[in-house]
Amino acid sequence: MYYQPYGYPYQPITPMNGSTNNYGGMPHYYTYPYAAMPSNPSQPHATVPGNHSQAVDYGRRPFVVDIEEATKQNNTFRTALWTGQYLQTTLMSLRPGEDIGLEMHPDVDQFIRIEEGQGVTQMGNRKDQLNFRAPVSDDSAIFVPAGAWHNLTNTGSKPLKLYSIYAPPNHPFGTVQPTKAAAMAAEYGNHQSNGNTVISGKTPDEWVRYTEYLVNEGLDDVRRGINATHILQEFILMGVLVGQGYTPEKAYETVEEWERTGESKLLQQSKNM
Repeated sequence: MYYQPYGYPYQPITPMNGSTNNYGGMPHYYTYPYAAMPSNPSQPHATVPGNHSQAVDYGRRPFVVDIEEATKQNNTFRTALWTGQYLQTTLMSLRPGEDIGLEMHPDVDQFIRIEEGQGVTQMGNRKDQLNFRAPVSDDSAIFVPAGAWHNLTNTGSKPLKLYSIYAPPNHPFGTVQPTKAAAMAAEYGNHQSNGNTVISGKTPDEWVRYTEYLVNEGLDDVRRGINATHILQEFILMGVLVGQGYTPEKAYETVEEWERTGESKLLQQSKNM
């Protein structure tokens, strides 16, 4: 039986000692090989983190792990180890010369810990201005604020082993991406799920519902008599930002700020046409 996700605080759990007391049905735990796992055989069996074909996301349940050993054992580009409601931990392994890829999370703070290898991290407020640059190696901790463009590149001759903590979670529960190519295909590629096209985790109708906020704002602009050129410029830009990971609300706020502050003179000009 899985734990109820919001059953905090949890009662103490004792190691296996032959006792029949199970604290109201909660399973006893034992160490295997780096983590505290349920001894109840009906629960998911423990696996070595590096074996991506059998990886398990232990999120929403009590879990203890030797994070250094788990990180070093992992050989996948990205595997979600624990995904909760407000936080997620993933294991990553970058090949020599490989990078995570330039990215930005508008509403997610990120912590990265290097357990083995060496590399360089870059950050900046714009994707073409990564003004922050620092070498990293064993035991380095990297803090990435929400909204910052960032990348991490393996500059060594052996795999760069790291784990990453996102708050809130940034990847779907149970994410396993053996290679960077697989990760990019999952993020940008299309596939079929139950007969429906899925793009970046959403079906077409889910994308329509997700962007409904922008549609309503655009209709308000039409009712206010704003010219069509300006409306199209704004909302196409907002759609581009949503594609880059912004929420619809954040995309709207950003484009409106570009117009209001004059950062985009073309938006100001088209509004006055």
